[in-house]
Parts: sequence; C-alpha cells; structure tokens
Amino acid sequence: MSRLNRTDRPYDIVLYGATGFVGVLTAEYLAAQAPDGLRWAIAGRSKEKLEQLRDRLPGGERVGVLEADVSDPAAVRRIAEHARVVATTVGPYMTYGEDLVAACADTGADYLDLCGEPEFVDRTYVRHDARARETGSRLVHAAGFDSVPHDLGAYFTVQQLPRSVPLTVDGFVTVDAAFSGGTFASALNQFARGRQMWAAARERARHEPRVMGRRALAPTGVPRFAKEVGAWALPLPTIDPQIVKRSARALERYGPDFRYRHYAAVRHLPVALGGVAAVGALATAAQLPPARRWLSDRLKPGEGPGPQKRAKSWFSVRFVGEGGGRKVFTEVAGGDPGYGETAKMFAESALSLAVDELPQTAGQVTTAVAMGDALIERLRGAGITFRVAAVR
Repeated sequence: MSRLNRTDRPYDIVLYGATGFVGVLTAEYLAAQAPDGLRWAIAGRSKEKLEQLRDRLPGGERVGVLEADVSDPAAVRRIAEHARVVATTVGPYMTYGEDLVAACADTGADYLDLCGEPEFVDRTYVRHDARARETGSRLVHAAGFDSVPHDLGAYFTVQQLPRSVPLTVDGFVTVDAAFSGGTFASALNQFARGRQMWAAARERARHEPRVMGRRALAPTGVPRFAKEVGAWALPLPTIDPQIVKRSARALERYGPDFRYRHYAAVRHLPVALGGVAAVGALATAAQLPPARRWLSDRLKPGEGPGPQKRAKSWFSVRFVGEGGGRKVFTEVAGGDPGYGETAKMFAESALSLAVDELPQTAGQVTTAVAMGDALIERLRGAGITFRVAAVR
C-alpha cells in the first residue's frame, strides 16, 4: 500500500506554527511541492490567520485548518491524533515544545522540529524516547539549517570513505545571512540556561545505552588556521556536532572509531576575533534579565529579513574526511540558510517521513538515521548541493 493511501489518520502532515515567519515559508513550499494525494493541514492558535494563509496558498482549498493553542495540552494532543507527521516551528522549544512531543510519542505520530536547543533535545530523549519506541513514533529534531547540512553532510562524507576503519571528519561552515526573531529568541534562551543545559546533558548520558565495540566522539576543537580550507577555523558552540555524533553512534557505516569537529570558517582574522567577541557579549548579556529583555525587544519572534536580503543570502559547509589511507573533500551548499533553505529542508524532511520508504526506526533519531539517502536525494532535487570536491 502506498504510504499516501494510508487512512488511519486524517492528515499525512500537519504544519504547526504555520503563520510564523518560517511557518509561512514552509507552507508555501509544501503548497508548491506536495505530491498529488498528500493530505495536509496548517495549525496554530489563530483560526482567522490560518484561514487567511490558506486562502493565499495555491490549491489552498485542499489544505485543512486546525486551531490549537500551544498552552492547551488537549488541543495539542488532537493535532498529534490527526496526523501521521507533525512538523512544528513553534519555539523556543524549551518554552512551548514539551506537550507536542509528549503527544506525538504517546499517539505514535512522527514529530519534526527546527530545534537547535540542546537542553530541549536532551530532555525530550529522557522523557519520551522510550514511549516513542513503544508506539513507533520517530522524534526528529533539528531539521533545518540546524542541523541538516551538517548531519547529512558528515553522513555523505563518510560514504566516500572506506568501511570498517577509524574515520575523522571536520566540518567548516561559511554563511552570509541574517537571523529571524525566532532564531534569536532561541539563542538567547539557550545562553541564559547554561547550567540547566549541562544538567540535561548529564541526565541524558545516564540514560543512554553504551555502544559496544564502537566509539563516536565530537570534541570541541581549538581555534586554528585550517590550511585545508584556507580560513581561520573557530569552534562553533551549536547543537550540530552533537547531532552528528548521535548519527555516528547509531550507524555502523561511521566505522569503529569516529570523530567529528565543527567550525566556523572565517577568511580574515579581525572578522574572526570580532565574531568571538560578539558571541561572548551576547552570552554574557543573556545572563542578566534586563539586558535579555532589551535584546529580545530588538528582534521579536515572527520577524525576519525581507525577500531581497534572503535572495542574496547563502551558505557553504565544507567537510574534510580521512580514514583508511583516503582523504576526501566534500561540500553541502545552498541559498538563504535561515529561511528559504530551512523551509525547504524542513518541508522535504516532513515529506520524506510521510511519503518515502525509510529504514525502520523509532524513538529520538537524527535526520541521517531516519531519512539518510532519501532526504539527500530530495534536497539535491530541490537545489541544495551535495558534492565531492576532491579525493586524495
């Protein structure tokens, strides 16, 4: 039976938070790219705004509307009960995400988000992974620029290297883009919760089973000039290396001993030093409630760059992989990472979960583990580059 012919639930995909900045872009992408027969709906707290969005979408008359406030657990559960895949843009996830994850894990719906918040991902694992494994629910976090290019890029790089040998991969990120209010709010929230984040990581470590006979590490690198990419390499304190490490723990293709390091690649040293100072200042300000409130007012959730700025934005993630006497250089690249390409990655991930024949997985899984090759091919077809630049 075709996955699109399954009628156990009214909708194949429900997009929750559809009227937010990235939500609208994702809805527009789904409306343009959804295959014939896909049953999908948009959801959020304002029925009026949802109906206005539906009326603007091509073929919108076939798109369902579900009203549900994130503060109403019963309404959130109804969304999970109505969908095979729930894709949510409603963040910060530490504030608004718990009830929806719980509902999906309990009802067997697949869950997908854009979360770059390590604390939320770790707490989700501890509280809901076991139940999701019982019901068959796949809980997939970080399905946007955090962390699809890095997770699938490392996976793609590993596939170019020999099997069953120790492997190392370094990722170097270059971006020209602007933040949205939602992304900025999540970053502020994460900086403000450093102690809680480390506590959640330790609790997760106590619950995770050991991987016998294999090892996967994602150590923090040190600032250095990386000759292999001709740029200054600055360790990136994002969720991405943790996601890559979890893919490596789950998949034997990464070999018996795998190491991944994650960097920002900056051409000029003064720019690199300025970036480090800016991140440090933001992290410090986030610890002070008045400063945090002031920063939050500068760019609010729902706000973001206009079409002209997004059209000029781009990203490139270059990978250097080594093992078994072979060295490969690969690249994942695309346009505006925070919005256009994130909406594309997010929508294609939802479509892959709903439509593609995928490996049998359940519980909290990464994009590489849940969708792997199928999602790479989808993204290539959608214009995101996965290429081998050189082999030595």
